[in-house]
Amino acid sequence: MNHTQNIITGMVLAAGLGTRMRPITDTIPKPLVSVAGKTLLDRALDALAEGGVERAFVNVHYLADKIETHVSNRDAPTIVISDETSELLDSGGGVKKAVAGEPDAPLIILNGDSFWVDGDSSNIQRMKSLWDPDAMDMLLLIAAKHQAIGYDGAGDFFISDDQLLTRRNDADTAPYIYAGAIITNTRNIKSVSDAKFSLNRLFDTAIQQNRLYGCCLDGLWLHVGTPASIEEAELAIDRHAAHKAPNSNIKDA
Repeated sequence: MNHTQNIITGMVLAAGLGTRMRPITDTIPKPLVSVAGKTLLDRALDALAEGGVERAFVNVHYLADKIETHVSNRDAPTIVISDETSELLDSGGGVKKAVAGEPDAPLIILNGDSFWVDGDSSNIQRMKSLWDPDAMDMLLLIAAKHQAIGYDGAGDFFISDDQLLTRRNDADTAPYIYAGAIITNTRNIKSVSDAKFSLNRLFDTAIQQNRLYGCCLDGLWLHVGTPASIEEAELAIDRHAAHKAPNSNIKDA
């Protein structure tokens, strides 16, 4: 069954300190760092809006007033600020606080410190079309390592033929990286008793129950962790656009 029409709420995790992005983040929060003329936060919110999300939570902590001022100028999606200025709650705790008063419903969660450029299709729409709450506790967007810019790790996941995910664990490498997008139900988040916890905890619970699934990215995934990585990301975006351009004579490397 296609459940896409039901997913109209999202969240962007924007409460991090961005210490590796200093000195840029001495004066602005990392989600407001611009890459190729657009802030990381706007890239996430634009992806949600284009994917049919009508309302999005944004959690804030460091330089929260600057984020609040920035999003007040947006038309879509409708923004709801979740204030974590008194205490950071980690990724899962931040989502739990934001959705505490929400009815049980599917939710799209995006990281605020990485983004992707779509290939021939919208990754949000592809995730929404794959989402099956009867079979899944969580659906993650994953990128093959060759699709990733600014990443030099060993990988996070293996994926089976039926799209179930398992951790790298003791393997030297794994072919796929978590690409910073999740679909889950708010009920899944609210079921955790702790106020402060990582979403990774829910990944592991879902794996144990064979309910963690993956959607493979179509396009390019970019992690912008340091000031030096901004230029690398911008060059990669230009190359990706050139490859997608009609009648381009540039061949894939």
